[in-house]
Amino acid sequence: MINSLRGMNDILSDDYERFTYFISTATKIAERYGFHFIETPLLEETALFKRSVGESSDIVGKEMYQFIDKGQNDVCLRPEGTAGVVRAFIQKKLDRAGGIHRFFYHGAMFRYERPQKGRLRQFHQFGVESFGVDSVYEDASMIMMVSDILKELGIGYRLQLNSLGCNDCMPAYREELVAFVRKCKDGICEDCVRRVDTNPIRVLDCKNGSCQELYIGAPKLINNLCSDCGNDFNTLKKILEDNGIEYEVNTNLVRGLDYYSKTAFEFVSDNIGSQSAIAGGGRYDRLVEFLDGKATPAVGFAMGIERLMELIVMPNETQIGYYIGALDDEAVDLVVKIAHKKRKTDVVTIDYKVKNIKNHLKTADKVNAKYFAVIGSSEIANGTIRVKNLDDKTEKTVTLEEF
Repeated sequence: MINSLRGMNDILSDDYERFTYFISTATKIAERYGFHFIETPLLEETALFKRSVGESSDIVGKEMYQFIDKGQNDVCLRPEGTAGVVRAFIQKKLDRAGGIHRFFYHGAMFRYERPQKGRLRQFHQFGVESFGVDSVYEDASMIMMVSDILKELGIGYRLQLNSLGCNDCMPAYREELVAFVRKCKDGICEDCVRRVDTNPIRVLDCKNGSCQELYIGAPKLINNLCSDCGNDFNTLKKILEDNGIEYEVNTNLVRGLDYYSKTAFEFVSDNIGSQSAIAGGGRYDRLVEFLDGKATPAVGFAMGIERLMELIVMPNETQIGYYIGALDDEAVDLVVKIAHKKRKTDVVTIDYKVKNIKNHLKTADKVNAKYFAVIGSSEIANGTIRVKNLDDKTEKTVTLEEF
């Protein structure tokens, strides 16, 4: 027997209902905020992610599904969504068009890492990207959108905030942090040794417990912000407070990707084990320019759907549509014909097997139909169909034309 690859799961039955409910809910809320759908390819040039996500990141260094295709192109399955959306934004010359462009997307991502609860090698994300708004109010809008989605899904969370500064305040802080880390270099992990020379701020995101103990006294970027970044961060906190969104400042929050600057945020849950992050994002004003586009302010977020599946509070199941069954062999063809016409306006489930009314009712209950209809030889002779409302239990016989 051939099984699915490790960390690549099937989605069906109850999981499928939760999966589609998440996407429909998140889509509805993103559209309320004025965002429009975008679809990007699963396969991209590897260079896209090396230049955007950063070669110092674990994603590029350890986790990408990368290979040389038959045309000798260095390609990979997308490990995250933002870089592809930015590539499309530049390729379609939207960076030159100016104005504001807001997109949302959902789809599969791929990372070769150890599968565990809430973390798969093929997983799905819902993401949102906004281009052209150089205002912390847009950052707050992103956070409020995530909050609205999680509340609609019945998922509790804690919101963590930080500021990663800008080109004015980051260089001096970087030197201070590097000097601190080098003093304790004998006790840090190999990843942190590498990060000190490539992207030192990433050491703060290290998951190694011994490293975290060493970094307790590390300098905090939030204490080294320039006046503009400091004012923006204070404004962001006030906007959230004014709109009733609770938060906590996490000075070690740096996110896992190299392209973030200024605002960084993460929504975490205490109900999914060690992988507590359920959504996160921030501002990435330099990324469009890094990828050869015209400098454009941008901010976005992504949510891991599989991490949220078990936490979703599903609405009470409602009965929908029709179940139509045949009582005699001669009625099967008519059932198919009626269903074909009825499906132009309604959800219709049919059974090609001839059954008695009791067994048809059992099947109708399984598919959660609201209306139950059967046709037998007598109904064919009279040109009628028997219909029962399974919600209020009323029953009547109507002509096929009326039905």
